[in-house]
Amino acid sequence: PLDRSGSLVGPGSIEAQVDQVVENALAALAAVEARPQDVVRSVIYVRSDDREDLSTAWSRLTASDLGPAFTSASTLLGVAQLGFPGQLVEVDLTAALPG
Repeated sequence: PLDRSGSLVGPGSIEAQVDQVVENALAALAAVEARPQDVVRSVIYVRSDDREDLSTAWSRLTASDLGPAFTSASTLLGVAQLGFPGQLVEVDLTAALPG
């Protein structure tokens, strides 16, 4: 959930961080001429052991423009820590590129 300058977006807010992750993922997919429908596997990491937080992240992701990416094999995990201080959400996508 980092912005273009590398700063964490939405400290303490799963919703704000999910929104930034969606924006970043859509940009990354577009850079390789892929769409969310080209995603064949996703892993979502949420820094929490609270099912409500996991549900919030999942609901927000699937309702977003990135939502079609999560109709393939998807795993949602609650984890103790992520790579950046304050980071609450991370999404790992694998896309099958056409051609």
